[in-house]
Amino acid sequence: METQLIAKPETALKRTLSAVHTPPAQPGFLGPEHTARAVIQTDFSQSDPFIVLMDDVLDKKSDEPVGGPHPHAGFETVSLLLEGEVGDSGHRMEAGDFQIMTAGSGIVHTESIEKKVKMRLLQMWLNLPKKDRWAAPRVQDLPLAQVPTVSQDGLTIRLYSGSLAGITSPVQNYVPLIVADLHLRPGVGTTQQLPAAFNAFLYVLEGSVAVGDEQTVLQPNQVGWLNRLTGDAVSELRLTAGASGGRVVLYAAQPQNDPIVSHGPFIADTADEIRELYRAFRHGQMNHVSTLPEAQRLSY
Repeated sequence: METQLIAKPETALKRTLSAVHTPPAQPGFLGPEHTARAVIQTDFSQSDPFIVLMDDVLDKKSDEPVGGPHPHAGFETVSLLLEGEVGDSGHRMEAGDFQIMTAGSGIVHTESIEKKVKMRLLQMWLNLPKKDRWAAPRVQDLPLAQVPTVSQDGLTIRLYSGSLAGITSPVQNYVPLIVADLHLRPGVGTTQQLPAAFNAFLYVLEGSVAVGDEQTVLQPNQVGWLNRLTGDAVSELRLTAGASGGRVVLYAAQPQNDPIVSHGPFIADTADEIRELYRAFRHGQMNHVSTLPEAQRLSY
């Protein structure tokens, strides 16, 4: 059974899998109870505008706080909390919540876990367009209860960013970005439309999905990159769930085609700019996210 949520154009280009990776679970920086998978395993020239994506799993069995404040600049963090909770008393994310933090010219934020918890977080670094590299920092929060959602015939789509399946997220983007969490019951198929020029990949959380007309199967913790296309046309992405159903996160965004320099928590256009960011942080010239004015803190 295939679910169609929007009209299917006759001339759409087909998306197929061009590469499949199975990122291994590695020890995380929060201690032995933390594992991390580096979902993006390709060079930035191929993943543009996606810089990194980490799948962090924490099974914290003590009340000793972990995490803390740290700086970022020159990009955006795109966070989807799958399980548990994260944050401090000033702001806390719960399962299903979504946040985009525009680090821009520089910001310090705190990701802390203060009690026993099981947590799973997908956090991406998303490149900013060169003209917006040093935009004023801002935070956008989209709680689960406000996430645009559509359900039909065994398919449920939660849309966190962009437009898909006839619905649109309220989140504002510097880089056109689609982030969608798709749940498919066993055997259910769907064909969705994506801008052909968007770079895109799938990350399977549960079950399995077959991709494209070739029906190449992706298993849990596998990432499948879609073929890269150009132009203003629409492309089609066909998915079919396996015998136990499937849950997959879709990331698709418009490449910016600008080289970047990356070092530590900062992204810039030149090495000199990286050095200036470190100097600004050491001299206390980056404010904490909690001090942002209300106009730069958007909650939907």
